[in-house]
Amino acid sequence: MQSSPEFQDPPPGCPAHAGGRSVPLYGPEFAAAPGAFYEQLRKYGPAAPVELAPGVEAALVTDYAAALQVLQNPDTFARDPRRWRALNAGEVPLDSPVLPMLMYRPNTMFSDGAVHLRLRQAVTDSLARVDMHRMGRHVDRVAAYLIEQFSNRGKADLVTDYAQWLPLLVFNDLFGCPAEIGDRLVYGFSGIFDGVDAEKANEVLTESLFELVALKRVQPGEDVTSWLMAHPSQLTDEEMIHQLVLLIGAGAEPMQNIISSALRLLLSDEKYAGGQHSAGLLVDDAINDVLWNSPPIANYAVHYPLQDVELSGSKLGAGDPLLISFAAANTDPNLSVGRQTLSKRAHLAWGAGPHACPAKDPALLISVQAIEKLLNTLPDIEVGVPDESLTWRPGPFHRALNALPARFTPVRTESRSSIPYSTPGQSTGNAPVEEAQGRSRKSSWWSGFLTWWKV
Repeated sequence: MQSSPEFQDPPPGCPAHAGGRSVPLYGPEFAAAPGAFYEQLRKYGPAAPVELAPGVEAALVTDYAAALQVLQNPDTFARDPRRWRALNAGEVPLDSPVLPMLMYRPNTMFSDGAVHLRLRQAVTDSLARVDMHRMGRHVDRVAAYLIEQFSNRGKADLVTDYAQWLPLLVFNDLFGCPAEIGDRLVYGFSGIFDGVDAEKANEVLTESLFELVALKRVQPGEDVTSWLMAHPSQLTDEEMIHQLVLLIGAGAEPMQNIISSALRLLLSDEKYAGGQHSAGLLVDDAINDVLWNSPPIANYAVHYPLQDVELSGSKLGAGDPLLISFAAANTDPNLSVGRQTLSKRAHLAWGAGPHACPAKDPALLISVQAIEKLLNTLPDIEVGVPDESLTWRPGPFHRALNALPARFTPVRTESRSSIPYSTPGQSTGNAPVEEAQGRSRKSSWWSGFLTWWKV
């Protein structure tokens, strides 16, 4: 759930301590208690000045109605970051860690008008061809494979052992990846997410996607990559690469956060703990709780006003970045009366308007099945540390647990997997060997799964 304020006084970095300056959203204080920050930011009105990283200024929309106004009016608020005034003026540090999330790419997220419509249609039409029953069976198999890797240990980190990997392996199937290309895709994306050797990981990711596109040009199949390629929009190879990167990146990270945050609620929150874990309704309720109160992407959907404009009294400059705080908008005090009776789709976790997430139904199916499979396989699983000791990854965009340690009765089964498993954090005293083992494990998940499934 959204963290409640943990400070009697406004936390460091909040407007009350900032003297009217932009409020930083990248420090440990924000990660620990974002709700306290949003509460103070609302004092600025519907949009507040924030700093996404040192030297990167923006406005953050914290009001639900104002957020909808921005999301649903592309003629006033554009998405193409080439309109970013400060960046064009050389006022933004080019080595800023947030730029990869903000810079222009030729994909549906960062485009407007006819270009956006063309790219979006290719994506939505291709996703509409996904067989949800087939995908559900694949999620079940991937979940079983991942659980088998740690089920005999009696403990696991449900983030790094489960939630992080499951979406990536599911996407490999959706995109029709053969073993070797799929291994490198997993390595590339996990390296970027982890921030470990990110430059090398990005290089591997790009090369593997180019190989996948080249393969599907010659050998198309029943997969999203082939359907995108065959779409009447006639995407170029470069456009293909960027749509695939967007689909994986915008899917894997949020789903990881939904799965881990919902598991946290189900295993430790008094509203859920002690109930029948396998009950689908309970899992649905926990996911809905996360999407309303702790959305996996907390602050994003960057817009750029086409001209100077007022947003419910807040003055915004043309070309100045304007982010939507899905977390703050969903917890807007103006929604408190009858908020729990609102439609499950009334929250903004999936966005709204022409750029709303096109894959929310597959994402929900994957998340629900992943959680149910884990809880049904390990029925006595519980969080292994006090809830208050859990920590969250710093950063302005996401709401993501660092780890979710869990314990359970070991399940003694004869593993079908040929992939040697080493417990994260378990030291053998040989750092180079452990690092090499980690790279090997990370680079062989997909081929390991394919081998496991054929046994």
